[in-house]
Amino acid sequence: MRIGMIGLGRMGMNMARRLLQNNIEVVGFNRSEDKTDQLKEEKGLGAYSYKELKELLQPPRTVWVMLPAGSPTEIAIHSLKQMLDPGDTIIDGGNCYYKDDIRRAEELFERGINYLDAGISGGIWGLEVGYCTMVGGPKMEFERLRPVFAALAPDNGYMHCGPAGAGHFIKMVHNGIEYGMMQAYAEGFALIENSNYDEGMDYSELSKLWNNGSVIRSWLLELAGAAFEKNERLTDIKGVVDDSGEGRWTVQQAIETGTPAPVLTIALMERFSSRRDNDFRNRVLAALRREFGGHPVSPAGKQ
Repeated sequence: MRIGMIGLGRMGMNMARRLLQNNIEVVGFNRSEDKTDQLKEEKGLGAYSYKELKELLQPPRTVWVMLPAGSPTEIAIHSLKQMLDPGDTIIDGGNCYYKDDIRRAEELFERGINYLDAGISGGIWGLEVGYCTMVGGPKMEFERLRPVFAALAPDNGYMHCGPAGAGHFIKMVHNGIEYGMMQAYAEGFALIENSNYDEGMDYSELSKLWNNGSVIRSWLLELAGAAFEKNERLTDIKGVVDDSGEGRWTVQQAIETGTPAPVLTIALMERFSSRRDNDFRNRVLAALRREFGGHPVSPAGKQ
């Protein structure tokens, strides 16, 4: 089986490598040609234009788009829509909004082109351990491409989740849960740090302890332990936490459907809070306490 891969960044290149390791031929295209050259050096095939990509694939063609959500993905899929033939398939594996998938599937269906959305989890470890893959779109196309998903994923690590949008919807919820789990670990370790038991506490060893038989064991806890091994109190980094956007979509979905999701929502808000130095919100709170109760405040410029 042969598949096209558009986007050979950190995720796309490693996914291409894993496919090659599992006897799936990959035709790679990347905007910067050095990545395409690199894939060719690693026994993949290289295309330097969409036209060449199409010529190197046999009908029914399958093209996997692994680009950042938003304009890069929209532009790529629009170009492929004009170029591919009826019966061909586009897979979007980026972190895209599931409602965009529904729209794209309808537009592509009018041209006879199939569309699958694939939510991918695995990050930088995916090449070694596999990518958990959540797929939405026509079940028949999923079945035709099962060897591709099986090659990418660990055992029992891929699933057809439903019609168009289902793959990215389930990945969106997955990321919302991830936010909540990370926040819980962060708050737990902070409670220990601010206690009388912090001195001499080995957080790396504690992470290992909790990962042996306890109900809160997880891969995230393994990663926490790995981080503590590098720097016991994480003094080498600032506590600024970005978000990819999927946490926002999860909270938006909760609002749209009236589904209570307080933990996921607060976890997202905490990320916003981490980026605000001398936050106006907190200055308002301090000012109110001063005004109604005469409580002291810290002058500007002091911690």
